[in-house]
Amino acid sequence: MKAPTRRALAKQQTRAKVLAAARRLFSEQGYEGATIRDIAAAAGMSTGAVFANFTDKSDLFREIMLTDMAALGEAMSEAAAQGNGVEDALLRIFTAGYRFYQTQLPLARAAFSVGWSPEDGPALRSAPPVKVMTNLIGAQLERGEQSGELTQGAASPLRTQMLFDAYLANYDQAIFQSWSLDALQERSRDQISILLAGARRS
Repeated sequence: MKAPTRRALAKQQTRAKVLAAARRLFSEQGYEGATIRDIAAAAGMSTGAVFANFTDKSDLFREIMLTDMAALGEAMSEAAAQGNGVEDALLRIFTAGYRFYQTQLPLARAAFSVGWSPEDGPALRSAPPVKVMTNLIGAQLERGEQSGELTQGAASPLRTQMLFDAYLANYDQAIFQSWSLDALQERSRDQISILLAGARRS
């Protein structure tokens, strides 16, 4: 395998600097408040250097979000592996997500607004890391079926999507209403219990 050229290394370093500056400004000023000019200045570069690496601001933000979602997917997988039964595993998945973003709420607010915008939202919500999260939820339901904890058919695409939608819905309380992690867990526990009510073996 050939070692990267000096030019390739320089390009990687430039992208890393731009992404770090963009992450900081999106966190401080939100998506709308941070401009490409500001991001370039914070990275110590020209706007041309930014556009040489990213198409526009949405492209830059999307890369940050996809990186975060990939890391979040790993955290959720680790959390699920420690679960004791389906409901506990699902609760751990939800909690891992809220804990991940609690340390960076301003960036989470920006992600929430962009994630539901008509321009950039659909692409972000259908990105591969999001599919990883829904697959992880579906996998817990399938394990419940296999262990006899849940009835056959419990791992339906609809129930999986409803659980994921419940997980996403709680970000309103997490981001904009400053709910504690304990309060989010309590709400999530109730949601999971309700959504699995018809799928438990009697």
